[in-house]
Amino acid sequence: MADDVNPVLRGGIATGVGSWPGTDAREAAATVVGELGQLPHLVELPARGVGADMVGRVSGLLVDMQFDSTTRGYRLAARPGAVARRAHDLLRGDLDALEEAWETGGFAGSEHPVKVQVAGPLSVAAEVELPGGHRILTDSGALRDLSESLAEGVRNHVAEVGKRLGARVVLQVDEPDLTAVLNGTLKGVSVLNTVRAMPEPEALHVLDTVVGSQSAPVIVHTCADRPALGFLRRSAAAAVGFDVAAIGTSDLDSIGELLDGGKHLVLGLVPTTAPATPATWREIAEPGVRLIDRLGFPRRLLAEQILVSPACGLAGAPLSWARKALSLAAETARAYAEDPESLTFE
Repeated sequence: MADDVNPVLRGGIATGVGSWPGTDAREAAATVVGELGQLPHLVELPARGVGADMVGRVSGLLVDMQFDSTTRGYRLAARPGAVARRAHDLLRGDLDALEEAWETGGFAGSEHPVKVQVAGPLSVAAEVELPGGHRILTDSGALRDLSESLAEGVRNHVAEVGKRLGARVVLQVDEPDLTAVLNGTLKGVSVLNTVRAMPEPEALHVLDTVVGSQSAPVIVHTCADRPALGFLRRSAAAAVGFDVAAIGTSDLDSIGELLDGGKHLVLGLVPTTAPATPATWREIAEPGVRLIDRLGFPRRLLAEQILVSPACGLAGAPLSWARKALSLAAETARAYAEDPESLTFE
């Protein structure tokens, strides 16, 4: 199995998706390291505003490219400005907080795995404007420059995190707009300026410019309804993450092909908002177990190729539920790892 080839990324463990409620980086880092000891992550705190959200954070990573803010979001800028500086400073502060929690948790220098997240090139190009107001996605030259700049910036970021923490790094590339990019459902600047559907080979090249250039194992994650799993199977990613509630019967073959191909799955099993009645780990675990059973795979895959996470980022959740969500994810992963054959559901 892939675990033998790549011990950094393994099944039967839990991790977070990325975003977290509030603005306190130290509290967030301490919680994540405490709850997700097997694969903690460097959290994003979008409530801090410009430069702290998933897309704005990219401006602090790019090489020789940067963003300005607009009333609609972000736009490519000709020279470094306040957005890039703020994104860079916030990211440095978040890493300082994680390093502190890492040392407190006894992980410093241990080569224990840690995960970092970055918005992927297709979603950044879908969200960020060119100086003229059109999406980067509409300009093949700008898209190429963005993907190459991001690939280099992320390599540098992963290397810095690994060095500072003494950790082995897993990279998560977030592509929430992937399905919209492939289907051509993004809006243009006007009704007369639509954004074309991107052919899959072209989109795969853009994504793999970033994914394929990394030395760290890469998870590509999407929270989109009807995630493009067939497309992601052909990517260079070692793992694919998605919200289990977003898949349908027609996705089952693609999920089976992902597992057959040796990719890991990060199953988004824990809801991002608290259910009406208190949830137990057994309720959270059931859909993942039934999925493996329905596909006809042995349940040992739950321990070998399946990771557990919340369905998406937790920035919009109350802090109490965000903490509970991580706890439930960890309990579910533990059940998958210890004795998946014994799991039964009434």
